[in-house]
Amino acid sequence: MNFANVKLILCREVRDQARDRRTLFMIAVLPLLLYPLLGVSLLQVAQFTQHQSTRVLVVGAPHLDNLPPLFENQRFSGALFAGRDTADLLDLVFAPGEAGKGGPDRLGPRAAAQAQVEAGSYEAALYFPADFAARLQAFRLAVHHAVEGRAKRGLGCEPTAPPKIPSPEIIYTTANERSQVAYVRLSGVLQRWTAVIGDENLAASGVSVRAIHPFALESADLAGASGHQGAALWSKTLPVLLLLWALTGAFYPAVDLCAGEKERGTLETLLSSPAQRSEIVFGKLLTVMLFSIVTTVLNLLSMAITGWIVLSNLQAVGLPPLAAMAALGVALLPIAALFSAVCLAVAAFARSTKEGQYYLTPVLMLTMPLVVLPMSPGVELNLGNSLIPVTGVVLLLRCILEGDYWRALQFSPMVAAVTLAACWAAVRWAVEQFNSEAVLFRESERLDLGLRLRRLLRDRPATPTLAAAVCCGVAILIARFFFSSAFPPASGFSGFVRLALTTQLLVIAAPALLLTFTLTRNPRQTLLLKRPAWLAVPAAAALAVVLHPASSVLQSVVSEIYPVSDQLRPAMQVVEEMFRSANLGTLILVIGLAPAVCEELAFRGFILSGFRRLGYKWRAIVYSALFFGLAHGILQQSLIACLLGVILAYLAVQSGSLVPGIVFHVVHNSLVLIDSRLTAEAFSRWPALRLLASPGEGGGCVFPWPVVAFGALLALAPLAWFALQRPAPLGEEVPPQAIARPAGGDQSLAAVG
Repeated sequence: MNFANVKLILCREVRDQARDRRTLFMIAVLPLLLYPLLGVSLLQVAQFTQHQSTRVLVVGAPHLDNLPPLFENQRFSGALFAGRDTADLLDLVFAPGEAGKGGPDRLGPRAAAQAQVEAGSYEAALYFPADFAARLQAFRLAVHHAVEGRAKRGLGCEPTAPPKIPSPEIIYTTANERSQVAYVRLSGVLQRWTAVIGDENLAASGVSVRAIHPFALESADLAGASGHQGAALWSKTLPVLLLLWALTGAFYPAVDLCAGEKERGTLETLLSSPAQRSEIVFGKLLTVMLFSIVTTVLNLLSMAITGWIVLSNLQAVGLPPLAAMAALGVALLPIAALFSAVCLAVAAFARSTKEGQYYLTPVLMLTMPLVVLPMSPGVELNLGNSLIPVTGVVLLLRCILEGDYWRALQFSPMVAAVTLAACWAAVRWAVEQFNSEAVLFRESERLDLGLRLRRLLRDRPATPTLAAAVCCGVAILIARFFFSSAFPPASGFSGFVRLALTTQLLVIAAPALLLTFTLTRNPRQTLLLKRPAWLAVPAAAALAVVLHPASSVLQSVVSEIYPVSDQLRPAMQVVEEMFRSANLGTLILVIGLAPAVCEELAFRGFILSGFRRLGYKWRAIVYSALFFGLAHGILQQSLIACLLGVILAYLAVQSGSLVPGIVFHVVHNSLVLIDSRLTAEAFSRWPALRLLASPGEGGGCVFPWPVVAFGALLALAPLAWFALQRPAPLGEEVPPQAIARPAGGDQSLAAVG
């Protein structure tokens, strides 16, 4: 790679972007103005909302003597309020005909109050039953009589139970936010009034109030002394905003550098230059990274300063520590590179700037779950979460902002490795997008569903297209989601059998077979329904046997890294107990044979054949394995199924047949079922089993490391046999054509741009 060419392209793109006044305004000016204006607006809005009163209808207001007052001067008593809340925030309207003075019956006033709240005349209503005052007075007298009769109770007299008091009722609606605010305010007032009455009753009984409140809880906040005051607030906001700013700051320059150049007609001039496609990509990538970093830094500084000024009145909020800010700057570089490469590859696919801007929503939808996941309660930085792209970066920055440097140091190598790997994959994807003439010079397509459907049915290819494979995989995932949501887990083994067979036949096999006979003209070639070499079947079976110990250890490792949730563990235990008590032959047919046939037809048949249109064998294998893993509902199963899907797809490609994969699938699932049924009694009955494994604590068996290593070593033999096979490629499996590099690669790029 000629870095002089990269530098020339970088300078060209930066100069072009700097000439655009809208770009400069969005990057440099808007962040400096947006957050101060937003802070002023928030202060004004907060000031406005603090003084909003709520109208409350009071029905059946009681007149109570010798009790702490609840109402004073047509408002709640001021003694019941503390802090910023005042009685003026509750605008009370007393309904005529109080319940304590012989008003109408109970249902009439309550129904009328409910109707007025529903109509919006009042935010809430406070309803007192008709006999509330009398019952409360009777309760108070009963307490006094109980105190006076202590001596009599000592002579054997049983105390009388105080009468039950009907509860007041707050009528509100959750459909209205102001009504919910009124409910919170009313419930707080009534709780404080009830507490005051309880304290007086204790005093009248001769019991000190300190009997139920023996001590007052005190707290000591160490955040101020440690320099992490307000770290909880900054750790939840700054990492998330950092990633979102880096993504949005990279997207629009990438669209202009790719789709914008297509519209301006300058992309052809750049592609005809002596620069390699990788040099062009790196020049544009550095430009997008530069604008992404500048945008993020300016937004970060403006938001931090504005937020600190706005929240300076709160003692619990302070500036983030300098070490944390330095960590944000270090993390910004790989994050900006990752998002810049992704946005550049997506923008290269767009035909116009307008189309490129439409792609921002899918990119955000794919990124937001990874960004929002660290905000969930209980999600912390550990080995499993550090291996998730983007999520690990957010959790690492959270630990640094909160001052947990030791945990951040422990998992920073894993986070860095995963982030750099994702950056490498994204950059490589962007380079391949620029190397593909079909991507850079796509023609506009007219949307005519009828014409497209007729062409699909009339001009059917021998094997499915890439779009058909993706549609099939997405259809299976959606159908499985709705099917599992519509039908609850089976209660018995017969119900489980019916549910499992229905899922395999209708959800997985049916879409693949339907699309095969509808969109292709050679189902046999699409589904790889041909006789393999005679040694392929025993080789696949032997491979499944020798890899079983490694698969069992892998399952244990995955369960250790990503433990099963407490909500899911009881259901899985029920299924395991069902498997242990069921007939083994029936289980092998339902769990072994049925998924092997149906899933192989769908994922290694139709979907793999469609992905082979990419022209790259291993990409087709990996993409089909990803769909295979996603089709399993549980995360732990998905990870293991994805790795096994790579082996199954490799067997299908190298043998040119679906049969070896079906055999491997059946043997693997059968060994898992047999493994789960092995108990300590089985090892006592067959002592030879202890040469290969030992009984596990919760059933099943545990393989020692020598057996696992020896089995993995033996697996090299069947894999080597499959690797030596040279299957004929599919009829339409043609590698994509790259743009030819022009002659004169050593010429200068000074004239470009």
